[in-house]
Amino acid sequence: MSYTYYKEPYITSQGERWDDIAYAFYKNAERTAPLVESNPAYADVLVFGAGIALQIPILDQSLPSTLPPWKQVSA
Repeated sequence: MSYTYYKEPYITSQGERWDDIAYAFYKNAERTAPLVESNPAYADVLVFGAGIALQIPILDQSLPSTLPPWKQVSA
């Protein structure tokens, strides 16, 4: 998949995990797949050391229009 990325890389802090970073950027700890796909050199890392530069993809935050009515959120 092709992503658009934030201009500056994200620099990890000691002890961060993929789910921590996903939550920080997307408010959803389960959105780790795009992060790992964008940083394949670190795909096997579970806990990061400090100072690792990661590319963070910009993901569409909107909900799909195909959600059933009871799952749609009104503004």
